[in-house]
Amino acid sequence: MDKTTLDLTTAQEEALASLDQAQDEAGLQQWRNTVLGRKGWISEALKGLGKLPPAERPMMGQRVNEVKTRLEAAYDQAEARLKAQALAASLASEAVDVTLPGRPAGLGGLHLTTRTIREMCAIFADMGFQVYRSPNVETDDLNFTLLNLPPHHPARDMQDTFHVKGNEGRVVLRTQTSPGQIRAMREYHPEPIRIVVPGMVFRYEQVTVRSEMQFHQVEGLAVGKHITMADLKGTIRNFAARFFGSQYDVRFRPSYFPFTEPSMEVDIECIVCGGVGCRICKHSGWLEILGSGMVHPDVLRNGGYDPDIYSGFAWGMGVERPAILKYRIDDIRLFYANDLRFLEQYA
Repeated sequence: MDKTTLDLTTAQEEALASLDQAQDEAGLQQWRNTVLGRKGWISEALKGLGKLPPAERPMMGQRVNEVKTRLEAAYDQAEARLKAQALAASLASEAVDVTLPGRPAGLGGLHLTTRTIREMCAIFADMGFQVYRSPNVETDDLNFTLLNLPPHHPARDMQDTFHVKGNEGRVVLRTQTSPGQIRAMREYHPEPIRIVVPGMVFRYEQVTVRSEMQFHQVEGLAVGKHITMADLKGTIRNFAARFFGSQYDVRFRPSYFPFTEPSMEVDIECIVCGGVGCRICKHSGWLEILGSGMVHPDVLRNGGYDPDIYSGFAWGMGVERPAILKYRIDDIRLFYANDLRFLEQYA
């Protein structure tokens, strides 16, 4: 039947009645196609307006649009009703108990390096040392010359140091935390000093299972009157016993460093292999944990202290290497691989 001549009121009521019977999305879509779609009877009624006499077209057009608007609103309500029913059915089937506590958000933790630095500093704090901070980027003089490393020294070779561009080699990424010694001595002179200097250092070296080109150190410095090598050895032994455990042996080996005289290196029994030998200790059973010695007279002078009156000791100790021993980690590269499976073990 031509919808232009159909009683639109009757057609509207029939459409609303059939809409109430739509119980799912498929039924709703079928109703929309039949009534409001491009081939639905509303569209057919609008197309049929051209067959009417010109005088009747405005009134009939207005009436068709009114019916269309009414049916579109009814469709929107029916769609919202079905969605609400579907949501209610879903909630009922899943049996959500809203009285249960929510899932707690996962909490982060301190990086193993940060934990190790804090533990080291706490041990030295108990021995009277305070934390002193120095910058990662240093002048050539503070990083080398004032520490008794003249320009021709092999440690200043380009293969070992990262130089900052545009400064003609006068600014470097510090290769050690030792520049903090000069800064502290010049700041606290002429008072006695007992400090530790934690921080990151940078060296242009090959990365292996036991060495990185970017790592952390904890520098130590004590300056005063009547300080001896025995004070240094006692400090290191006390630290090693507290950090690693008193059951592990420590040995001292003579060595050479330009900024200390005399100098020594300190090794600890390899905890990873129990002294048997592994790739971490290069199958020697021992692993070096720090270099140390009595502060060289020239370094004392550069810091403002008279070496005839004052003496002191210093050490430079890695952070990651003692940590791999203490926690029995077999590859130092894991510290900065950002593998959560590794990091979460120590969080």
